[in-house]
Amino acid sequence: MSDSQPGEPLQPAVTAGGLLRQARVAKGLHIAALATSIKVAPRKLELLESDRFEELPGATFTRALAQTVCRSLKIDAAPVLALLPLPADQSLSQMGLGLNAPFRDRPGRRVPSDLQFMKSPIVIGIGILLVGSALLYLLPAGWISEVTHGGLTSTEPAVVSPVVVSSPGLTSAPAVVVTTLPVPVPAASTVVETVQVASAPAAGASQPPPAAPAASPAQGVLLLRASAESWVEVIDGRGAPLLSRMLQPGESIGLDGASPLRVRIGNASATQVSFKGKNVELVPTRDNVAKLELR
Repeated sequence: MSDSQPGEPLQPAVTAGGLLRQARVAKGLHIAALATSIKVAPRKLELLESDRFEELPGATFTRALAQTVCRSLKIDAAPVLALLPLPADQSLSQMGLGLNAPFRDRPGRRVPSDLQFMKSPIVIGIGILLVGSALLYLLPAGWISEVTHGGLTSTEPAVVSPVVVSSPGLTSAPAVVVTTLPVPVPAASTVVETVQVASAPAAGASQPPPAAPAASPAQGVLLLRASAESWVEVIDGRGAPLLSRMLQPGESIGLDGASPLRVRIGNASATQVSFKGKNVELVPTRDNVAKLELR
């Protein structure tokens, strides 16, 4: 009478490679990481765990590799060595090579390592394209156009002040002076007015030139003046933005709009506000930011 039961499943045979693979998986180590730690090719560990000892450089090498793996995994090497083939007589030159002994893979049975695909030209090309795309994405906006048109901007002629050549009859007349004065207006843009002051004829050459006209004051129901850089936002009663920008030091601006005017000032200590001819106090403020509603 047979000892085995008909419906009882057959237990898989225990092998040296299976024990090593089971111990490695229990430690949570990838085969490539284990190969790196013991300084051996991952291919050799794959052959050892697959019990393909005939493809390794001999029984002595196989047993030495198994002992090294057991030592790295901190397991008992005796059960593993008992399942490995005993070493045959080998020459001293083969014994001296140890774990670094070279071996050749049999054609048609090569198992690629996990990182072998990184050496593929296709993967390298894709990596170069990704790096180039990342560089283009990280470049500042307008940098390419500045580089492309840099030669054009560098060749623009410099602005030359007009000079009047004196005639023999007007030897004492000075040259024409061109002065550019900024005139603030009630808008986001700044209008620049050019005033030319011509010299008097030779008879009045000793008299000083007339003074340039003073800039016209800002007009509007709401007047703003900044003694330092100050960000200002003004919205009228209909929700339309009248102003939303940074005022420069010394800049004054006047605005008109439907009431109530909602004003937000980012640098209250450096900004003066006047509404309908009356100064508006900006204190107390929080973090130097003032919010007003003027009716």
